[in-house]
Amino acid sequence: MEYKALADRVLGMLQRADGNDPSRGHLTMNNWEWPTGVALYGIYKTYQQSGDGAILDYLRSWYDDMLSRPEKPHRNVNTVAPALALTCLYEETGEERYLAEIEGWIDWVLREMPRTEHGGLQHCTVWNKHYQQLWCDTLFMVGLFLAKAGVVLKRPELVEEAEYQFLIHIRYLQDKKTGLFFHGWTFDGRHNVANAFWARGNAWFTVAAVELYDITRSQSAAMRLIREAWREQALALWKLQRVNGLFTTLVDVEETYCETSATAAIAYGVLKGVRLGWLPQEMYREMGMLSARAVIGQIDETGAVQGVSGGTGMGHDLQHYKDIIVTPTAYGQGLTFLMLTELMIQQ
Repeated sequence: MEYKALADRVLGMLQRADGNDPSRGHLTMNNWEWPTGVALYGIYKTYQQSGDGAILDYLRSWYDDMLSRPEKPHRNVNTVAPALALTCLYEETGEERYLAEIEGWIDWVLREMPRTEHGGLQHCTVWNKHYQQLWCDTLFMVGLFLAKAGVVLKRPELVEEAEYQFLIHIRYLQDKKTGLFFHGWTFDGRHNVANAFWARGNAWFTVAAVELYDITRSQSAAMRLIREAWREQALALWKLQRVNGLFTTLVDVEETYCETSATAAIAYGVLKGVRLGWLPQEMYREMGMLSARAVIGQIDETGAVQGVSGGTGMGHDLQHYKDIIVTPTAYGQGLTFLMLTELMIQQ
């Protein structure tokens, strides 16, 4: 299969999306937000694998446009996400105009971003401070940026902070019985809220842990613990994969709908984990490829990735997750890019 051609189709659809359809509010590249941040990282990884200069030109154009706008994004956990691909772009091009923006985000995360007990990154958003809450999402949205910036700028304290954030999220979000991850934890009451094993929440960790290692190549004790937590999760997910290769939006509740973005992210993480030697090939490559084929089946003729759950805040009950709309999104496209890049490497 020509995975690069598929990636081009997915990217073309994203470039055409204008966000004017209210039912597709997260299918736009015209803002500095987390869906675009996820998409941009996937786009960069596609460039990195394919060497297609047109993709790099698109990224430069996108960031140049955004950074030239007079209005600046609200600083919160979700708006850190686009800084990850910006840091990759800075490493690639050496363009000094990107450096001040990167350092501004680093400074905000370290000095001003709200913290929970024990120094966790509080999942503050534009709408809500989410007082004393840890969410799985934060590891992708902020943790990877800190790690990448630490490597690119030769600031090991940023890598150490990223590793610490992974450890504290593992401590409070990973279920000791199953190895799965709860969507969130609140120190204000000290519980996991709905006790939801949300698919995309689990997938944020599946992706972020292998990316953390790939970015840093850290051999620290912290990374050893992160890897072992990741392996426990991978086994739990292996047990819950549907026969069609997809994962349900609550991975342990069979009657909930199948969800593509989480499946793409899990396929990426598992296949990459096999390549890195984190997982045995004979058991997990089949799992990853089954999910990958299922995701490819969700890419329509226009390049839109179907079957993606809309933006999902942490719910107070399981019904919250069951009721989330299904619609193409920028992050659905972005996580599919990641999966396709890994398939390019392994074909």
